[in-house]
Amino acid sequence: MSTYFDQTKIKWLQLIRTQGIGPIKFWNLLSKYEDIERAIETLKDPYPYAKAEAEFYEHQKRGYSLIAAYEENYPSKLKRLNDFPPLISVAGNINSLNKPVIAIVGARNASLGGRKLSFHFAKGLGEKGWVIVSGLARGIDEAAHKGSLKTQTIAVLAGGVDHIYPPEHESLYKEILNDGAIISEMPLSTSPSASLFPRRNRLIAALSQGIIIVEAAYKSGSLITAEYALDLGIDVFAVPGSPLDPRCQGSNHLLKQGAMLVQSANDVIEVVGIVSEKQSEHVPLEYKPTTVIEPQDIKKRILEDLTTIPIPIETLLDNYNYPPNELMSLLAELELEGLLIRHPGNCVSLAM
Repeated sequence: MSTYFDQTKIKWLQLIRTQGIGPIKFWNLLSKYEDIERAIETLKDPYPYAKAEAEFYEHQKRGYSLIAAYEENYPSKLKRLNDFPPLISVAGNINSLNKPVIAIVGARNASLGGRKLSFHFAKGLGEKGWVIVSGLARGIDEAAHKGSLKTQTIAVLAGGVDHIYPPEHESLYKEILNDGAIISEMPLSTSPSASLFPRRNRLIAALSQGIIIVEAAYKSGSLITAEYALDLGIDVFAVPGSPLDPRCQGSNHLLKQGAMLVQSANDVIEVVGIVSEKQSEHVPLEYKPTTVIEPQDIKKRILEDLTTIPIPIETLLDNYNYPPNELMSLLAELELEGLLIRHPGNCVSLAM
């Protein structure tokens, strides 16, 4: 049988799940009528109580937490938003949500160098006590989560907390739950859509005390996240990139607008400080991409992973599950095609 507090939470769900009711309208109605039942009574077609009750108990059945804004363990940092969600779904360690957090976000089609840098930012900050938050997307987000698995990481989803997107991140999703958290404001089983990603991005910004942008196109979700952070007075850091690389136009633009230039975790720590020294009981993490590249896709992937900034050929060899002698032949082909340039020190880059 539901307790009074359970019934209140179910009624909050009923109001926020009603079509046409977003967080701002939710808070306006609750402020106007000062009672959740009276607020619901004013609606012409409220969301069925039975469905809200079923969602409430589905959280309990599946081991998820449903946290309302009036509860002590609701992340207080989210309340900096004008449209903070009345309820959030959380899978995993809810305690990580109220710890000092740094966000790392960037391009989905990130270069190999960008992914490696994201990993080491996350690892270095995690070792100084910071929890890393990102959006579970491909590229920069993925690398940030992997770099902070041993020191806690939070993934904010655009869909339901139980809807793994992209689907190839199922293993990463499960690893995050070992000590970190997955959160969402959307109903369970919701599939992410384009309109939901900006809503997710505002939560990433609000949870954070600083946000690092690694490789972001001029019009991208990462810049939207940075804009939310600026509106909230949160420090914005950006990694400089080649002006010839479209993936860096947005992050370079942020630097021109006053974002702090950073090239390592230590640069960020000089601004935000150390939370605590964390000694991992595990073998130190190394950046080891898991993508297996098919032979027919290898040349395309090389061009996607490279930028005009030279990187060691050894890094490419470590990144791909591909015979070294065949990879070297493909690099030679790309050089002959004028798409790749060799540099001293056994390095390569994209042709300008």
